[in-house]
Amino acid sequence: MNLPNILTLLRILLVPLFVYALIYGHSRWALGVFVVAGLTDALDGAIARMCNQQTTLGRYLDPLADKLLLTSAFVSLAVLARIPFWVLLIVVSRDVIILVGTVVMHITQGAYDITPSLLGKVTTFFQLAFIVCALLLLVGVDVGAWFEAALVMVVGLTVLSGLHYVFRGIRRMNGEPA
Repeated sequence: MNLPNILTLLRILLVPLFVYALIYGHSRWALGVFVVAGLTDALDGAIARMCNQQTTLGRYLDPLADKLLLTSAFVSLAVLARIPFWVLLIVVSRDVIILVGTVVMHITQGAYDITPSLLGKVTTFFQLAFIVCALLLLVGVDVGAWFEAALVMVVGLTVLSGLHYVFRGIRRMNGEPA
C-alpha cells in the first residue's frame, strides 16, 4: 500500500465524519473535514504521478473516493435544503448514467481504459468548489456571487461532461477511438 492509496483511503474514511458533522450542525467541522478530504484528492494524484506510484487499485479507488465524498456532500446539503434538490438530481443522474455505462462496457467489451477525461476532472473541481461555497455560506461567510457562479458552472459542466462520457462510451462500443 503506497502513500497515494493511503491518502485515498483516508478520503473515504473522512466521508462519514463529514456527513456526521454536517447533519448534526457542526458546520465548521464539516467544512474543515471537507477541505482536508479535498486536499487528499489533490495530493494523492500529484504524489502518484511525481513518484511514479500509480497503481491499478488507485485507478479504481480514487474516482470511487471522489464519488463518495461528492455524493455524500450533495445529498446531505440537499436534505438540509442548503442547495437546490434539482442540482442533486443532475449530479447523481450523471454519475448513475456513467456507472451503468461502465458496467455495460465492462460486460460487453471486457477490460478498457477508465481514465477520467479532462472535462470530467474539471467538473469534479467545480463540484468541489461549489460544495465549499455552500459550506462557507452555512458557516456564515458571505461568498457573494461565487455561489451562484459555482452553481451555474457545476450544472453546465455536469451536463456537458455527462454527455461527453456517453458519447465517448458509444464511440468505444462502436470500435472507434474515444
